[in-house]
Amino acid sequence: MKILDKSYDPKPVEERWSRFWIEAGLFTPEVPSAKPKFSLVLPPPNVTGSLHMGHALCFTLPDIISRWKRMKGYNVLWLPGTDHASIAVHNVIEQSLKEKGLSRETLGREEFLKVAWEWKRKYGGIITGQLKKLGCSLDWTRERFTMDEGFSRAVRLVFVSLYKEGLIYRDYYLVNRCPRCNTVLSDIEIEHKELQGKLHYIKYPVLEGESTIVVATTRPETMLGDTAVAVHPDDERYKSFHGKTLVLPLVNRKIPVITDSRVEKDFGTGAVKVTPAHDPVDFELGKLHGLEQVIVIDGSGKMTEAAGAEFQGLDRFECRRRVVERLREQGLLIKVEDYPHMVGHHDRCKTVIEPHLSWQWFVKMAPLAKEAIRVVEDGTIQFIPANWAKSYFEWMYNIHDWCISRQLWWGHRIPAWFCRPCGEIIVAMETPARCPKCGGGELVQDEDVLDTWFSSALWPFGTMGWPEKTVDLEMFYPTDLMGTAFDIIFFWVARMIMMGLKFMGEIPFRQVFINGLVRDFRRRKMSKSEGNIIDPLEMIEKYGTDALRFTVAALAIPGMDLSLSEERMLGYRAFVNKIWNASRFVLMNLDEEPASIAESELTLADRWIRSRLARITAELEAALDQYKFYEAAEKIYHFVWHEFCDWYIEMAKPSLQAGNRTTQAVLAGALDHILKLLNPFMPFVTEEIWSHLPGHGRSLVTAAFPKSEAADVNPHAEEEMSLLQALVVEVRTIRAENKISPQKKTAILLKAPGEKEKGFIPEIRAYILALANGSEVRVEDRFPPEARLLKGVAGSWEVAIPLEGEGDLEAERARLEKEIKKVEAEIEKLEGRLQKKAFLERAPGPIIEEAKQSLLGCRDKKAKLQKSLDNIKA
Repeated sequence: MKILDKSYDPKPVEERWSRFWIEAGLFTPEVPSAKPKFSLVLPPPNVTGSLHMGHALCFTLPDIISRWKRMKGYNVLWLPGTDHASIAVHNVIEQSLKEKGLSRETLGREEFLKVAWEWKRKYGGIITGQLKKLGCSLDWTRERFTMDEGFSRAVRLVFVSLYKEGLIYRDYYLVNRCPRCNTVLSDIEIEHKELQGKLHYIKYPVLEGESTIVVATTRPETMLGDTAVAVHPDDERYKSFHGKTLVLPLVNRKIPVITDSRVEKDFGTGAVKVTPAHDPVDFELGKLHGLEQVIVIDGSGKMTEAAGAEFQGLDRFECRRRVVERLREQGLLIKVEDYPHMVGHHDRCKTVIEPHLSWQWFVKMAPLAKEAIRVVEDGTIQFIPANWAKSYFEWMYNIHDWCISRQLWWGHRIPAWFCRPCGEIIVAMETPARCPKCGGGELVQDEDVLDTWFSSALWPFGTMGWPEKTVDLEMFYPTDLMGTAFDIIFFWVARMIMMGLKFMGEIPFRQVFINGLVRDFRRRKMSKSEGNIIDPLEMIEKYGTDALRFTVAALAIPGMDLSLSEERMLGYRAFVNKIWNASRFVLMNLDEEPASIAESELTLADRWIRSRLARITAELEAALDQYKFYEAAEKIYHFVWHEFCDWYIEMAKPSLQAGNRTTQAVLAGALDHILKLLNPFMPFVTEEIWSHLPGHGRSLVTAAFPKSEAADVNPHAEEEMSLLQALVVEVRTIRAENKISPQKKTAILLKAPGEKEKGFIPEIRAYILALANGSEVRVEDRFPPEARLLKGVAGSWEVAIPLEGEGDLEAERARLEKEIKKVEAEIEKLEGRLQKKAFLERAPGPIIEEAKQSLLGCRDKKAKLQKSLDNIKA
């Protein structure tokens, strides 16, 4: 039998097994199949992206479920793919062009798209390679891309169908735009930051008379586009101004005073400027009151001709400075106050976004939302944790139409053409030759592309071949699980539900598992500026993939953020090593010919480990069934380390040395069982070890997941074992606390709580002697009063170890008293620090917490030392 290497080296093992699984087609489901199906689609990462810790979490958890279900006998499809990520690709390419002194405008659309496709070919495989490195059991024979030919056809058909139903329309509307990237942005692409701004108080003169109205604004540059000033109709301060006309400073345009109940009387002066072309609230006010829309800032953040000759062409922030300067010169600036407020930024390039009035394409969402709300309300689709359904409903009940056009080139170009002679808009699957209205041939296609989320909304069914009626759609749709982050519940999950119901007539998935965010150990968001980013690829290189996977699983409480540290990864790398070393011991003690179990030869340890395996299997499956990854990981971790390795292997050694073939069979069976339980979490190390077991199969990927055998559950063995563990732990504690040499054998005295309990001792006596280094075990009705004893308690049992010699006793007393004084000094020091107000106010949270934990540790240590001292004095 080939023995495992002395130490585990993850890299060659991971490369070998990753290649084997894919080449053997083990992740490709059977078609057709009589097995029950389990299907899910991978949330598509950006095609030019690279694995980050959020990916590691989001992809590891569904992989655990996929591997578990596959071993449970399901026909599993986990379908991979990547997203074309319009803005992300534009950013990287435009940065590259900038370094060469070029821009997308100088390159032109056709050449830019050539560069983009080449970029995709060159870098698109990086993320897929990293997914394989992570051990994701994806069916790579079905890999899709949101801009591949079939998927693009599906996107176009959805657009055309919705347009023909009147659910897609074109409108002149105020949208969020990035002046740097020159495109409209969705809400999810906007990051709101609190900035220390300025509130400017400006006088607006009344046309007739000497009076003025003072308005307050954080954006004085937009006043050049004001077309009214609004006050609350019930604000007594401005009753006399109702219906008056004002003169707009610097521009001299006549603007009315209007009343509207949405004006906040307590903000600023209670009078607000209305700029319909540059503020969302003002845009709605303008529509209601029939106000003119004056565009003074263009899509690039530059001032337009409408802003006036002095300001035309200026950057918006430079214009702000100039406007304030002119107002001050003309005596129209009353005062300027500091004013912190939230400002939207493009999450990629960090540019301050600009509300921009332009022609855009929209989807009417209310008709699509109705059914999507129902399927969550009635439980057809289940959110895990359930509280995230509330967030879903909040968005869905207050849904707005969706702006789907983007001023970019890389993406699905909108299939709409404009007829120059007559202005007709033609929306079609194929490029039209002539205008159906006037017969003209001068047709120009819309320059915009669709929002990336539009194509992503079709992902669950578009990846399976829709609009064709494919075998995959018949077998695997709807899918069973969608795992994703909470921040895209509306932007992606809700839209997938709406589109699935609309075009498939069915929900796209049955359950939605919501991940938390990955934060550092201080619960801060990971960012380059904080210097706290943990790179999963670096962690894989240092600790191996299995340690990374187990770490995120152990921390994954549904819906809650993870506090991650490299120390946790190191700890679970030690767990991998523990499994390896324990397995190496087992394999070294197995014969080539597998042993069989003779029930009559089962030891207490054998009966106990079989019982515990049955229980832990049921508990682990129950946890996975509820997506409690943290609970499943914790249970298997403690079982393997603290029960199998620390207790069973140690207790099996004498039986193995005596040539007990039944213990050998139980040991081999237990290891096989454990490797299968661990495999969904740690696929690489378990596969490598399992391939060395006698009688192993082709791969753990397709091996049967262990069953919890009710016949193996043995409460009596577990009760006996619990007593044995409690007694051994207490004896070891007494020995350690009293510095008794590990090599020195001591007598062990026990006092049972009753006659029944005494009956346990004959079967566990040999184990106590071996595990607690005892010379003898005596059960006493009462301990000898004249004896010098070190005493302890194990549940309802009393435990004692005799001390030998007066010198020993006196020396031990002196040592304990000295140790207690030392600990008391440390307690006094820590208590003093924690009582200081300055320390509590200035020290970082983790330092304060560390001091508190140290104090608790010292108090606990003192209690144990005092107990040992009292035992001696007694």
